[in-house]
Amino acid sequence: MTTSSRPALAFDAFRKADQIASLLVEAQHDVLIVGAGLAGMRAAIEAHDAGADVALISKIHPVRSHSGAAEGGINAALGNASEDDPEKHAYDTVKGSDYLGDQDAIEVLCEEAPADVYQLEHWGAVFSRTEDGRIAQRPFGAAGEPRTAYAADITGHVLVHVLYEQIMKRDLQVYEEFFAWQLVENEGRCQAVISWDLVNGGLKTIGAKTVIIATGGAGRLYQGTTNAYACTGDGMTMALRLGVPLKDMEMMQFHPTTLSPTGVLITEGCRGEGAYLLNAEGERFLKRYAPNAMELASRDVISRAEQTEIDEGRGIDGNVLLDLRHLGAERIIERLHGTRELSMVFAGVDPIHDPIPVRPGAHYHMGGVETDLWGKTSLEGLYAAGEVACVSVHGANRLGGNALMETITYGKRAGKAAAEWALSHTTVTVPESLQADAERELGTLLDRTAGERPHGIRDEMAQTMHENFGVFRREDRMKRQGEIVAGLRERYEGVVVDDKGQIFNNDLTQALELGFLLELAACMVEAGLARKESRGAHARPDDYPERDDKNFLKHTLVSWRDDGPELSWEPVRMTKWQPQERTY
Repeated sequence: MTTSSRPALAFDAFRKADQIASLLVEAQHDVLIVGAGLAGMRAAIEAHDAGADVALISKIHPVRSHSGAAEGGINAALGNASEDDPEKHAYDTVKGSDYLGDQDAIEVLCEEAPADVYQLEHWGAVFSRTEDGRIAQRPFGAAGEPRTAYAADITGHVLVHVLYEQIMKRDLQVYEEFFAWQLVENEGRCQAVISWDLVNGGLKTIGAKTVIIATGGAGRLYQGTTNAYACTGDGMTMALRLGVPLKDMEMMQFHPTTLSPTGVLITEGCRGEGAYLLNAEGERFLKRYAPNAMELASRDVISRAEQTEIDEGRGIDGNVLLDLRHLGAERIIERLHGTRELSMVFAGVDPIHDPIPVRPGAHYHMGGVETDLWGKTSLEGLYAAGEVACVSVHGANRLGGNALMETITYGKRAGKAAAEWALSHTTVTVPESLQADAERELGTLLDRTAGERPHGIRDEMAQTMHENFGVFRREDRMKRQGEIVAGLRERYEGVVVDDKGQIFNNDLTQALELGFLLELAACMVEAGLARKESRGAHARPDDYPERDDKNFLKHTLVSWRDDGPELSWEPVRMTKWQPQERTY
């Protein structure tokens, strides 16, 4: 790694007696990864082991990544609890995706998953065990076999720490608390990232032969969400602004069991262990919606069933009940201790004695930056992995346990591909004019002294997305949401940042995050209106209640043109499974 420094162009807002302009520090690497969750760290490890000079940028410390909030487990056909194999895993994933998943990508995931899980184990992941010492596996929704490996109900937390240990072991450079704001395109390829240094202040440009974005999802688009405050779609929007298309953006998954009103996740592992869902009448209502799988149906099916019960008056204060009491205190404490703690802290309910009030909440974006099977995007030098990407293994509905597996398998593949390209190329060129343009744009925002603060716009966006683009989609509400988002984007042009300082300026970064989210909301509504069918997470019960394979067995692609979204379509890649009726 080589470094150099020069004085930055200071904003007028910083030219006060008690403030000084920051220094611009430029660094260069072979591979630069934006985001240090599971996908980003796994990509960094693979790229380093391939011989590349690697660094990561993260706006939070890696162990605070949202990956750590994943509770229930990671899917791999290990066969420790049944006769399982990768082909069964692939079929379940294809069916779960409502046949919108690209089958070649799904087969790669399922074939490579067992070896990737064993590698995590060898690195020190402490999985729960069977009596004979093998990795334990629990049943998860829409899975034909019990294939979800788990570490009690803190699987993501365990894996984040295991991978961070590997980052430390390799002594990789991590630019912690750097807010990535812009990707730099020069000579037709991505060659750098412009970031705001949260600790020291000022813009910093870091060059790289290849860049991997692994910034996670955009759940903060919604009022009720399981997502951390950091999940603001940064990487998706940065790619979109360089002309890279986003795929299947209408497909936002709602998790069936989140705490009201916080959105805190209650893991699918509860239902995997045998918990029941009850309505206000004490009835296991899923017998009407998924009579065979019941509580282990797919997430989209259960979320719609819950919302229907609530809408038809059989809920309790806008919730249904998740009942663990029959599992017994010993089993709850051993396998679901994290869930018990969350329920007691955030809902005042001890699940040993009382059912937990839950409702659907925004959870996971199946859509994202379009990539190939190696994480490569349409822009040379730019790769993506994890929830920010859409390869697409999840299609219209993700199976629980497949997200963690995707971060590992496709993080690894993106790291390998990015390193191979970087090691065969030698130059990084970042024109100073691009940095100057970024500084002027940021200066305009910071110099503004009057206007609307961002939080009001953000709250209205989140509330209306929940109301108009939630579990159920209706034409009039989606159109209305498009108008709302357009109006919010106009208001955003005049927002004011009260904090004019350089150090830990959260006021500034939250304003920039809002800009990311508003553009993604516009893309989602555009794609949702165009998909005139019901498929997976995209349910249109009033006008298009059925799946339409003849006209819509294809992906939406959204690009940004003339300050707005432009839609196109792409066929689903099929290998061996033809669409069938999807029942559970």
